[in-house]
Amino acid sequence: MAEVLSQSEIDSLLSALSSGEIEPDQLPGEEEKHKIKLYDFRSPQKFSKDHLRTLELIHDNYGRIISSHLSAQLRNNVKVKIETIEQITYEEFIHSIPNPTILTIFKMPPLNGSILFETNPQFSFQVIDILLGGVGNRKVKVKEFSDIDKNILKNVNAGLIANLKLAWEDVLEVEPEIEALETNPVLNQTLAPNEPVALITFSVEMNNNNSTFINICIPYLSIEKVLDKLVVQYWFRENDEELVNDSRNKLKNRLNIVSVPVTGVLGSTNITVNEFLQLTEGDVITLCK
Repeated sequence: MAEVLSQSEIDSLLSALSSGEIEPDQLPGEEEKHKIKLYDFRSPQKFSKDHLRTLELIHDNYGRIISSHLSAQLRNNVKVKIETIEQITYEEFIHSIPNPTILTIFKMPPLNGSILFETNPQFSFQVIDILLGGVGNRKVKVKEFSDIDKNILKNVNAGLIANLKLAWEDVLEVEPEIEALETNPVLNQTLAPNEPVALITFSVEMNNNNSTFINICIPYLSIEKVLDKLVVQYWFRENDEELVNDSRNKLKNRLNIVSVPVTGVLGSTNITVNEFLQLTEGDVITLCK
């Protein structure tokens, strides 16, 4: 409800108008009913909130899975948790990661195209240090990765990427396949610069050291054909169908043990007792409908 002015306030406004202290345009007016929302056509928002929420649920589970995987592989206490999930362009993603870094390119049929798995240098060198006998707290300056470093990290990332199959099994049966490993993200031209992508960032904590980060970059083109499954309601609908089928089978099994008398009537007719007594093999009785 609009604010009601008292008589003294009305008199003050009228006197201010007549004296020229305020202009009519300066009088308080009604607030705008419609707010304008900016939209950048160069960066279309193709992922809905439901899609991002579902991806967050999938990869939150993935974080728990690879926590156990890394703890077993490195024989250290490793905690991995999802930090952020956002929609950006591919160009923004490439500019947000360091150079050099470990960028693993892989496919995940039935999803289309390539997906990017980035492990930053701090995480990578920490893992290498532990696997080579260290404790993971050695400070390493940013440097180029050697061929030995790349081979070690390729095996580590292969195990991490393989666990995506477990994380996605409630939505799709996927088969991750590694295509290549690069250290210079600028040279990777798998997508157009303005292509929208979902960027999922994980924090990794080992031995109570400072957190390092892992990024998964999923292009919109990769999941465009399965967007209908990236809705939380889809999971519940699928579960409901399973419950209905289970209930239907239970009812069918219970009905099968019930004895029900069944009588089949083909037709009827009237004959005399004498005709009945004279029936012999081969005689035909005509039935009425």
